[in-house]
Amino acid sequence: MAVDEQPDDYGHVPVLLQEVMVLLDPQPGGMFIDGTVGAGGHASAILAAIAPDGRLLGFDRDPEALGYAGRRLEPFGGRFLPVVGSYGDMASVAPALGFDTVDGVLLDLGLSSRQLDNAERGFSFLKEGPLDMRFDSRRGESAADLINNLNAEELAGIFRQYGEEAQSRHIAQLIVANRPIRTTTELAGLIESGTRRRGRPGRHPATKVFQALRIAVNDELGEVDRGLRGALGLLRPGGRLAVISFHSLEDRLVKQFFRDSARDCVCPPEQPVCTCGARAEVRLVTRKAIKASTEEIAANPRSRSARLRVVAKVG
Repeated sequence: MAVDEQPDDYGHVPVLLQEVMVLLDPQPGGMFIDGTVGAGGHASAILAAIAPDGRLLGFDRDPEALGYAGRRLEPFGGRFLPVVGSYGDMASVAPALGFDTVDGVLLDLGLSSRQLDNAERGFSFLKEGPLDMRFDSRRGESAADLINNLNAEELAGIFRQYGEEAQSRHIAQLIVANRPIRTTTELAGLIESGTRRRGRPGRHPATKVFQALRIAVNDELGEVDRGLRGALGLLRPGGRLAVISFHSLEDRLVKQFFRDSARDCVCPPEQPVCTCGARAEVRLVTRKAIKASTEEIAANPRSRSARLRVVAKVG
């Protein structure tokens, strides 16, 4: 299936688009959910494939991103239904909007280029901006709230759990000793000047801390878990769930959920006879994660860390 992989007006290129379209297999008349619409690249391709009367329900917690996607997807008319909200709530929201059974669900868990490039959103340590990092800036605590209010032990726990940062305790103590910290570059500069350089060459020493803060601020791993369960409940038999993750924490969670859902028995391995009565809910369409090709990485470096996993509902 040939699809358009050209960047949009903001330079966004949907990651693993060809692979998603082949493995998700949208057909004319289908009902689909895009849980993370972002700039609308994947959504546009799905809507084109399910024409003339297929419909797509699109979630995004970021009102700004969804507004842009809505304008991009205007040519598809009422076949695209946008929802400002979390894909983790799809189990209750989708049926109320007429999507009680669907043919496929896509979750692209990465940040969009538009979010990273907007300094005011606070996602990038390369751009001066407020330490926000909320997908929906109208709700919840910002990264600045966490940085300036939590104690060193709590901060270290966030950096260790969500960033797998080896110097989590040292960085947390450094932050507490230099508070208040209000901007992205202030935090990044403090970490850069106050830590020993480790890890992959060329990686900024603040990378893992910024990842950890973003995950904590938006409860991203909790959203993934709720979204996976919700999506599985909405799929018709044969329907497919495709997930693109961008860091190891997400990918491990998705991988384990898919493996558990594909098992006929969840009894302890040492138990000689099955007593749980469980039956597999899915079959693995991809046994291993699909990665971007060398050509795609050259054209879109953001795709380097992308991992695609797909399952199909059984029953």
